[in-house]
Amino acid sequence: MGEYARSLAIAKGVEWRWPGAAIHFVLSREAPYAVQTPYATTLLDSSPTFHSSAVADLIERWSPDVVIFDNAGRTAQLRAAARAGARVVYISARRRQRRKAFRLRWMRLIDEHWIAYPKFIAGDLGFLERLKLEVMRRPAIRYLDVILDARRGLAGDSILQRLGLAGEDFVLVVPGGGTGHPGARDAVDEFLAAARALAAGEAGRAVATIFVGRAGSAARGGPAAPAAGSLQMVGLLPQAALAELMRSARLVIANGGSTLLQSIACGKPCIAVPIAADQRARIRHCVSAGVAVAAPLDSAAMTKIAGALLADESQMEALGGRAIALGLGDGIEVALHALTSLIRRT
Repeated sequence: MGEYARSLAIAKGVEWRWPGAAIHFVLSREAPYAVQTPYATTLLDSSPTFHSSAVADLIERWSPDVVIFDNAGRTAQLRAAARAGARVVYISARRRQRRKAFRLRWMRLIDEHWIAYPKFIAGDLGFLERLKLEVMRRPAIRYLDVILDARRGLAGDSILQRLGLAGEDFVLVVPGGGTGHPGARDAVDEFLAAARALAAGEAGRAVATIFVGRAGSAARGGPAAPAAGSLQMVGLLPQAALAELMRSARLVIANGGSTLLQSIACGKPCIAVPIAADQRARIRHCVSAGVAVAAPLDSAAMTKIAGALLADESQMEALGGRAIALGLGDGIEVALHALTSLIRRT
């Protein structure tokens, strides 16, 4: 429930680790991804957060071993899971949800509290949090760091080979899924314009550029502008294929969400562009750590900053080196390790 992409990645990890596992999602039927979920699904009229009775009924009927509330949930829902004998996992991705998870009445119900981001962004446990944990002796606290499917695709199914990029230098541009954010409705178009400019040599010299995602106008139902020159446009990719591109790119230009952290985990120089309000603070942390360069949501500025960075090999190496030195962990493996422990206790 809640943050779908992260939950889906964890679910796929569960399926890979335990092929016989039964997996069930609870989603809003209005969510654009609801009909594409590859697992059993209960669809509700809106966010599951607003349908505690339906969620509780499902938990009672299905009697799961583990229930994961991803950045969403109500006290009644957590209690229903605990009554059913399920182990309860709560994932907090924002400060407000983290504070909720550290309320004493929730700490009594939660077995595992996973903090969605690495410690250098989310912050270490505060004095009050540590004190509560000492008193309650629960839940277990884990940082997921980065959700990144590290497994390669099937042999011969390399995205690099399909795009003719094996051994080639290229810039990877990943604006996100194409959903508009308040104040950044044309974000994808700005990223695409920067990708076109880089491919056309407007930043100094033409550079092979890969744009991943839906083109802005196409994402809103209009026609997509064709690719040209050294620009290749590909649609949304499975995470394993995107990770393969990230590992081989010379530079990644991304929004300030999960894609930015995934690129850093791959040890790549990154330009981070905020397309949502909560991304600005995350980008500031990454810039302060010396693992990313910030750019405004403006195609000309993005192009200029990318061109200067590509021409400065020492800065590129420094960014990549510091990214590797962070040693960000694979959040899917963190989750699977925790779930193994929980299942053994059921």
